[in-house]
Amino acid sequence: MKTIANIKAELLSNKKLSDLVFILWAGGAALLSYSLVYALRKPFTAATFDGMEAFGLDYKVLTTIIQILGYLIAKFAGIKLISELKKENRMKFILVSILVAELSLVMFGLLPAPYNIFAMFFNGLSLGCMWGVIFSFIEGRRTTDILASLLGISIVISSGVAKSTGLFVMNTLHVGEFWMPALIGAFALPLLALLGYVLNRLPQPTKEDIAEKSQRVTLDSKHRKELFINFLPVLILLFVANLMLVILRDIKEDFLVKIIDMSEHSSWMFAQVDSIVTLIILALFGMMVFVKSNIKVLVILLSMVVAGTATMSFVSFNYDTLQLDTVTWLFVQSLSLYIAYLCFQSIFFDRFIACFKIKGNVGFFIVTIDFIGYTGTVLVLMFKEFFSTEINWLEFYNQMSGYVGIVCTVAFTSSIIYLVQRHRREEMLRNGMAEENEEQGALPSINQVSC
Repeated sequence: MKTIANIKAELLSNKKLSDLVFILWAGGAALLSYSLVYALRKPFTAATFDGMEAFGLDYKVLTTIIQILGYLIAKFAGIKLISELKKENRMKFILVSILVAELSLVMFGLLPAPYNIFAMFFNGLSLGCMWGVIFSFIEGRRTTDILASLLGISIVISSGVAKSTGLFVMNTLHVGEFWMPALIGAFALPLLALLGYVLNRLPQPTKEDIAEKSQRVTLDSKHRKELFINFLPVLILLFVANLMLVILRDIKEDFLVKIIDMSEHSSWMFAQVDSIVTLIILALFGMMVFVKSNIKVLVILLSMVVAGTATMSFVSFNYDTLQLDTVTWLFVQSLSLYIAYLCFQSIFFDRFIACFKIKGNVGFFIVTIDFIGYTGTVLVLMFKEFFSTEINWLEFYNQMSGYVGIVCTVAFTSSIIYLVQRHRREEMLRNGMAEENEEQGALPSINQVSC
């Protein structure tokens, strides 16, 4: 006959097994989904388009700017779309987005240069909200830390894999620079549609999930404004710092083949370095699931970010002195940058909402910081192209990385101070109200006094 202790142990074991199965199902689907989004968006960055110009500008720079402009407009629209997107419309959104993305890549191959660059505008426009949609399937759960970590690292590993795949298709399969993106996208599209269906079949958050992580709801314009004003100081710090990080990340991703001399390295070097970075970040972020206190997680995350940005700045400013080889330099830069960047693309805002009992969703925060970040990327690329065309890419990147590291270290340190003080203040207020209610409940009634 089973004892109560045995029954509890069995239930706990079944719960852990159920959580593990869910993590593999939801986390795996999320990771692969966004990896395939990269396959529709980033392979063209592996091409150099050497010697080509478009309307008097460098062809690749202009193509990148055009694609990011589409992406930027999608992010701006996403502040409303993703904040208000209902769960029953997510799958339709995914299907329309990926079909338009692949059609634009086909047009990039069909149309003559330089007019084909305008097809990339629609590619960026169609994929700009995919992160927010995919994240909406996994947010607000007890296991979101691990699920978001898996989704977040897809950015790291997919960037390298997309470039390496693009180089492989051009160098080994001898597909031209203009048709290479469409060929890779043709393989990615049906797989992404299937994974979208898998995500759409995930069960909704349980009562236990909601109790621990708060219920996630849509946000109309009034509530978005109120939320922003309520947390204005810290959001300004985070948005400004994230602006710097997105600019740096985008330049690194889109122009790494110009920053690094690839003549002595395998085309798969990017994927190899990013795979190691991915495993490290997965381990660090995955451990957050064992920390129940939301404020502690926020402080730990921001402390890791500060360590990453400070390291990034040190390595960049001391590039000539340290004399690091290419692979080591790339590893340090990638790890430092992506720990900072992925913190806000994965775990941070989910814990932020839970910590301060915010009525809203992660998608609103992510598309907002991305919109601000990509605006900066376009401005930097245009400045570089119009005013500083002779700048060496490696020197340009190291200088930018160094100054971004300093700004972000200061901003994130200030954010830690603000969040801790704000949380302490709210806890004191909450505890004070609880004590007041207890005292009022303990006071004798008029009838009791008269007796």
